[in-house]
Formats: sequence, C-alpha cells, structure tokens
Amino acid sequence: MTFILNPAESDVEITEQYRPIFEYLESELPVTIEPLRASSYAATFQNLRSGRGELADTSPSAAIAGQDILDVVGIRVAFGSDKYFSLITTTPDSGVEQLTDIEGEEMAMGSTLSVSGTLAPLTILKDAGLDIGTAPDGDPPDFTPQYSDHSTARKQLINDPSIVAASTGAFSTAPHVPQEQFDEKSQDFVEISSEYEGAGSATDEARLDLLAVSDPLPRAPIMARSDWEDPVRSDVEETLLNAPTEAFQHGDDYEGDELWFSDVVPGTAEDYEPIQQILDELAIEFEDLS
Repeated sequence: MTFILNPAESDVEITEQYRPIFEYLESELPVTIEPLRASSYAATFQNLRSGRGELADTSPSAAIAGQDILDVVGIRVAFGSDKYFSLITTTPDSGVEQLTDIEGEEMAMGSTLSVSGTLAPLTILKDAGLDIGTAPDGDPPDFTPQYSDHSTARKQLINDPSIVAASTGAFSTAPHVPQEQFDEKSQDFVEISSEYEGAGSATDEARLDLLAVSDPLPRAPIMARSDWEDPVRSDVEETLLNAPTEAFQHGDDYEGDELWFSDVVPGTAEDYEPIQQILDELAIEFEDLS
C-alpha cells in the first residue's frame, strides 16, 4: 500500500519522520508501506483522486473538499491537543503595527491549500478590512502574497526586508514570538496550544511580533481513499488508531526531526466544520485551488 506524505515545511525529511509508524504497521500487519512524498497539498489531493495511494497525510481542508472520494481515518493529536492555531507575525523593524499596515506590502504565506498558512489568515485579513479579492485563487488587491510553505514563509519574513508579515502555523513561528504577546492576544492559545510552552524560545535567534492569532482549528487528518476495498483496510485503520505513543517515536540514535504528532484519534468530516466555515467565508471551492 502507498502512503502519500505532504511536508508542511520544505526542510523536513518527512519520510524519515514517518518511518516509526510505518515500521509499526508493517510489524503488526501483513502489509508493506511505500511512502510517496507529494510536492504540495494540491498534489496530495490529486494523487489520492487518481488512485496513486491508499492513505495520506493531508491538510484539514481536504477533509471537507474530498468528502466524495476520501474518508477521514483519524485526527492527529500533538501533545494531547487535537487543535492548533494560525499566526500572522511581523518583524520588530517592519513598521507594521496592525494588520491594516500590510496594505500595499508583500506578505509571505503558506501553500494555497494550507489552512493555517493561507486560508485562515485570509479570513483574518478580510475581517480586519483588507481587500483579499478572490485569493488564494486570484491576486488580492490590497497586498502581494508570496505562497510557499511554513518554514519558507518564516525564513522570508526574517531574512527578506521586502516581506513585512508572514502567515504560518503556530508550530513554525511561535518560538520566535515572546510568550507574553500570546497572553495579551489569545487566551485560547494559552490554554489549548501545544506551542504555548515553547513560545519565545527562539527569540535570541530572531524575534517576531504577533499581529493575529486564529480561532482554534482542528488538526490535520489522516485520510483514506473511499474506494480502497482491500480487506486489510479495516485492520490498518484500527491499528493506526490504537497505536501506542512509542510507535510515533524514533530510537535514541535518531538525529532528525520527530513527528509533530503523538497519536491519531477517531474523527469524521463533521469534525472539520470550522474549515468549511473558512471556505464559505472565502467563497471558494476546493476545485478552484487543486
């Protein structure tokens, strides 16, 4: 069986990250897993739609957009939380003090299908009064987006003075934001986010200032092709949902990045209703982006 992987950050070796869970499934079941690294969220969806894989690491938006061809197997959980957040940040010397200051400027964003990197931030910018036009399918009139991924967006903001703000998942930029800024802007983030504890831990490397925090978002799902009819499917899904914490972890000799999640809990498309609300507010269909 093929498991499609979509790296949220370009500098992550996602195949190696997933190796423990692949090895666990192979040890528990008569399956061999072939990982397929996709180039983007859209490519992940297209690979599933064309039958090139059975399971996939997807964006939360795929749980809504793919309901006719995909099933939610489970919701990924990080350090006890099945919710995460999107952040809009800036640099201390950008001259940007509020969201409306982004007007007429360049902004780094995630993939066009990324909920935390692009879609949720667009609703935040729209609610702040910026004209986003038909973005992310079209160009927003009030600012110029540079779409990439979470780590690239963060690096662009830190290193490129022409970029005045960035929208990313909190996992990418929260370490660069002083913790007290979250205390001031979002009690939900303080109480729910697994990134709150590490907020501010990388300000010595590069400090960022917080412009906005999203509402809590359901974490990304693991999804299966609806027409995957192999008898082993139910065993694979059950084994994944019941996997122990150590099945998501490498041994002590591993020097790379660990998986960002430590569990997968049962879920359905209904758990992603907040994503549907975002898509509705942006008046976009998933097909517009894929």
